[in-house]
Amino acid sequence: MHIPRRSLAALALGVALTASSACTIQVGEVDEAGPAASATPAVNRSEGGTGTSTPPAGRDEDGAAQGVQIDETEYQQDITGAPQVIDDYWRTHWSEFFTGTYTSPRVYGGYDGNDLSSAPTCAGQPATPNNAFYCVPEDYIAWDENLMRAGYTQGDAWVYLVIAHEWGHAIQNRLRMEHVALASELQADCLAGAALYGAAADGTLRFEEGDVKELSNGLVVIGDDSEWTDPQDHGDPIERITAFGKGRDGGVRACIPDAPSS
Repeated sequence: MHIPRRSLAALALGVALTASSACTIQVGEVDEAGPAASATPAVNRSEGGTGTSTPPAGRDEDGAAQGVQIDETEYQQDITGAPQVIDDYWRTHWSEFFTGTYTSPRVYGGYDGNDLSSAPTCAGQPATPNNAFYCVPEDYIAWDENLMRAGYTQGDAWVYLVIAHEWGHAIQNRLRMEHVALASELQADCLAGAALYGAAADGTLRFEEGDVKELSNGLVVIGDDSEWTDPQDHGDPIERITAFGKGRDGGVRACIPDAPSS
C-alpha cells in the first residue's frame, strides 16, 4: 500500500469508556499464491490486553522472520501513516453514518514485547507479547513492534489491516450498543474493509500490486481454527475474509446492524 505524501494532522485524544478488547496474534507462514490450508491461523482473544503466545515457526525469539529484512524507511512511513490515514477516513466520513462528533482514539503505538517493563497497561492489566489491541477504558491502540515487523515481512498491507481492525473496535466503542454486533471481531474486520477501501476511494491510500493478496493472507493468518460460535471468537479465515469483503463492497452501512445513530 502506498500513502500519497502529504501533511498529516496529529491525532486527538478520544473519549474513554468501559471494557476492553485485545487480540493476541501469531504470524504464520502464508502461501504466496494466497490463502491456503498451509497457512497457520492462530489468534487468542483475552480481555484487558492479557494473554500469551509464542513466536511462530520460522521466526526468532524476537518475532522477526529469520533471514528476512524489511526496508526500515518504508516501515516507519507505514507504521506512522496507517493510523493517520484510517483516522482521516473516519473523521471525514463520520457524519455520513452517525450523529455526534467523532473523536480519535489515542495511538500509543509500538512497544517491545520482549521487554514489557515500558509497555502500556489496560485497566491495570499488562500488555502481552505478539499482541495488537484496543484498550477501551483508556481509549488507545497499541501493538507489539515484533508482531508488526514479523507481519511486515509478508507485505506492507499487514500494518494497515491490523491497525484498521483495532480502529474498528474504537469505532464500536463510540456507537450505541444496539449497533455493535454480537460477533464484534467480525464487525471490526468489516469496518476495517470499509475504512481501507474508503480511504482508497478518497485518494489518501493507494493500493499497489499484491496488496489484495496480502490482505487476504493476513486475514487467514489471524483467523481462528474454528467457526464463530461465541462473542469472544474472531471467526475462522473464511468468515474473516467474508466480513472484510462486506465492508469493502458495502461500506460502513453494511457493517452496522439496523439504522446507525450514535
